[in-house]
Amino acid sequence: MDAGLLSPVSVGHDGAVSDAAIGGALIAAETALVRAWSAVGAAPHEVGELVSQHLGWQGAGHPCVLRGFPLAQLTADAVSGGNPVIPLVAVLRERVPESTRSWVHRGATSQDIMDSALMLTAKRAVAEVRLHLDETCSALRSFAQAHRDEVVVARTLTQQAVPTTVGLRAANWWRGIDRATHRLDEAASALPAQLAGAGGTLASFAEIGGIDAARALPGRFAAELGLQEPEAPWHTERWPVTELGDALVQVIDALGKLAADVTTLSRTEIGELAEGAGGGSSAMPQKRNPARSVLIRSAAIRAPHLGATLHAASALAVDERPDGAWHAEWPALRELLRAALGASAQARTVAHGLRVDAGAGARNLGRSGGLVLAERLNLVLGPRIGPGAVSDLVARASRGEDLRAILAADPAVAQAGVDLDALLDPAQYTGLAAALVDELSADRSRTD
Repeated sequence: MDAGLLSPVSVGHDGAVSDAAIGGALIAAETALVRAWSAVGAAPHEVGELVSQHLGWQGAGHPCVLRGFPLAQLTADAVSGGNPVIPLVAVLRERVPESTRSWVHRGATSQDIMDSALMLTAKRAVAEVRLHLDETCSALRSFAQAHRDEVVVARTLTQQAVPTTVGLRAANWWRGIDRATHRLDEAASALPAQLAGAGGTLASFAEIGGIDAARALPGRFAAELGLQEPEAPWHTERWPVTELGDALVQVIDALGKLAADVTTLSRTEIGELAEGAGGGSSAMPQKRNPARSVLIRSAAIRAPHLGATLHAASALAVDERPDGAWHAEWPALRELLRAALGASAQARTVAHGLRVDAGAGARNLGRSGGLVLAERLNLVLGPRIGPGAVSDLVARASRGEDLRAILAADPAVAQAGVDLDALLDPAQYTGLAAALVDELSADRSRTD
């Protein structure tokens, strides 16, 4: 059994996608079908109630809780039929009163149950991810406001470029996470049930209950599971899976950006940021590793490949039932949900514990001897002394001469009449950084 030994990012946070949870969702799908048959009048009302009582029905949107469920045996028996639904039906029929057994799995195909159970599992997992993301965004927004005006160096292509602020950097982190969260909401709210019978025609349901019952059954089934009514069968039209997968990848991408910056900025040579509780080293006790950010990055590296598997499976979904492509989705979707659960939980902790070392930020700003303001020098002095002259002065400073002394001694600069103290103050060249933090915070407040 997979306890998460090789996937520490999600340990303690992946219960929603465990085998037990998926097993409960499968039972819920089978129970919901019986309840739907009763609701449309094809089966007696008491059939739905009896099956619900015996199979641990917990209500719409919840997996069933069935004591003594033989999960290990079900897993082993799934091999012969290619999916766990076939042996599941046999187990469930033994658990319900004899008078109700014929209604268990009545008219359905294995994919109806499997797809619906996975959509139920996904919706519940996404709800947990959303809680983590909301807390992460809230913490990052507060962090951005607290460090709104704190000047640090911006880096482009790994090199020092111009001044920026800690606040704007953090605001961009949560802006990316917030945008991804909205997309995840859209995908999760559209997750449909699946109920179409063997070839996607609903013929079995029409034969059992009549045309009117067959038309009403998918909507009732979806309502019992807390899912959307399917517009049409999607056995080989896999947009619900790929759209959800894409949204999950975007969320993990955004969390990965946060983690990448934290790991980079916590390097010994930079030291501008630190996680609240750094991880230790077995051999080097002086180290405080950004362990949670490292785990988030591991999820961010894996997630796009899992999403690609979902797209490949969708593209290869042949005929009216895929031969292997559908099966390839299951572990990929589960791992993607698992990665999102873990990464979002770790990001919440990172966001709440982030610490800024203002001294390190100031040291790094001064490391170039003022050359982080080279762009500003060109813009201010270029029109007055010529861009070539500015380039010459900057080149001298880049070879080790003191930039301020060079500027102060240059007659053309003196004649230009600029205030060198103001010109060389990084805090006066952060542009709209503070305003952007305020505007982004205001935009988020209006949508909360």
